[in-house]
Amino acid sequence: MDFVWAFIVGGSICVIGQLLLDIFKLTPAHVMSLFVVSGAVLDGFSLYDRLIEFAGAGATVPITSFGHSLLHGAMAQAEEHGFLGIAIGIFQLTSAGIASAILFGFIVAVIFKPKG
Repeated sequence: MDFVWAFIVGGSICVIGQLLLDIFKLTPAHVMSLFVVSGAVLDGFSLYDRLIEFAGAGATVPITSFGHSLLHGAMAQAEEHGFLGIAIGIFQLTSAGIASAILFGFIVAVIFKPKG
């Protein structure tokens, strides 16, 4: 049953994104920014952790989880280090994802010679 809930929740997030693209004519950058911010807002109200417990990978795979990770890390380190901890926490939890996106983006750009 865990797989079903993960599929439903993850699919629902994707459907919302597709509706934002098709109906409201938002650009992919706007939708991505909206999802990252919504993940951070949901984490601010402690709702995203409950969603992760309920849906598992259905909530951790979409981009909303990146916003959750940003705020989660910032708040955890802010309690320990104060104002400086906000910057430390943001990069501590998300550094692997950011570094791999840059690395794989570079590799793909070298292999396929992008136009632009």
